Amino acid sequence: MNDTEIVIVVEGKNDRSRLRRLLNDHVLILCTFGTLNTAKLETLIKQVGDREVYLFMDNDASGKKIRGVLRDAFPDAEHIYTRRGYAGVEGTPDEYIIQQLEKTGLEEYIMYPTPTPYE
Repeated sequence: MNDTEIVIVVEGKNDRSRLRRLLNDHVLILCTFGTLNTAKLETLIKQVGDREVYLFMDNDASGKKIRGVLRDAFPDAEHIYTRRGYAGVEGTPDEYIIQQLEKTGLEEYIMYPTPTPYE
């Protein structure tokens, strides 16, 4: 696990698998699995260690609440946002996720999908 350079924290395993398809193995993707209690938060802090942290939460009430808790725990974290109206991170189109990752400067970690040729 020490070969991972950055950490992206998401809410759930579907969010993680969505991002995993688009990012290489140098990115550790951790899940909060919903509301954070003190024990979960401490575990997350230990898992992150001294890596660079990015927070990618859903754009809904619970996502904003979790982002608020994580903002306090990781004050230097970069924030990645999904658009309002998408069904969370897992329901965000790949193109939009890639755009957000590029905006945050994570191009070197993105595994770009092969474009489908038009027939």
